[in-house]
Amino acid sequence: MILAAIKITLSSIGALAVLYLLAIMPRMIKRPDTSLFKKVYFAHRGLHDNTGDAPENSLAAFRRAVEAGFGMELDVQVSSDGVPVIFHDFNLERICGAAGKVVNYTYDQLQAYTLCQSSERIPRLSDLLEMVDGRVPLIVEIKAETADVSCCRAIDRLLRAYHGPYCIESFNPMVLWWFRLNRGDVVRGQLSSNFRREGVYWNILYFAMTHLLFNFLTKPDFIAYNHKFSEEPGRRICRHLYRHPAAAWTVRSEQDLEALKGEYDVFIFDSFLPRTASRL
Repeated sequence: MILAAIKITLSSIGALAVLYLLAIMPRMIKRPDTSLFKKVYFAHRGLHDNTGDAPENSLAAFRRAVEAGFGMELDVQVSSDGVPVIFHDFNLERICGAAGKVVNYTYDQLQAYTLCQSSERIPRLSDLLEMVDGRVPLIVEIKAETADVSCCRAIDRLLRAYHGPYCIESFNPMVLWWFRLNRGDVVRGQLSSNFRREGVYWNILYFAMTHLLFNFLTKPDFIAYNHKFSEEPGRRICRHLYRHPAAAWTVRSEQDLEALKGEYDVFIFDSFLPRTASRL
């Protein structure tokens, strides 16, 4: 009886382990070329200074990044009238000192506010794409607060017409699933972190996101993880077992940048300036 129970237990553990490995498996077939994104460092929300004249996610900050030769990471969501705009937070309070969410304002209404008391205003994604014009690669983070990811269509419409190098990423697995179904040629990355240790409200959804359990659905091309939690098993399995590209966010010192190079391929930085824009 005891021997039979042990066999059943071991078989159950083995089956669960296989299911777990299948659940977190990223795209393994027909992987896209991601080498371009490994050649430069990416400025988080542009080369910004929220106390100066180039605040985060402003055209001024992005222009600085282009002129310095850095790639850039930017946040995109859609206004109430369907215009893709570049803004990180879902609400306006921190950056604009105003009440309400971006999705509740039209683009013209959003132009009434400035960023961090500068003269810069919330830019459209189309403005950024026109300014960059393919000179540096882009990491476009798509912000979607719910399972409604209809914003992807409007954002993708602009990206389809853009001829420079870019990839998309999102915390929301439904965004990646939309791109898997509709734009399988676009490099897509799953953003994640240990949300419990970050102090985020914890539930089964955040548990699944922390451990990359939606990968079976989204089949990401890279994992972008909070580098403070590099030891998370799902992230390490994707990196070392599946040999999948890994992006680190957000690196805030040259010391951390050097220390992380064995664990990550792509680096998104903030609060310091790497010694060189190119990694070659």
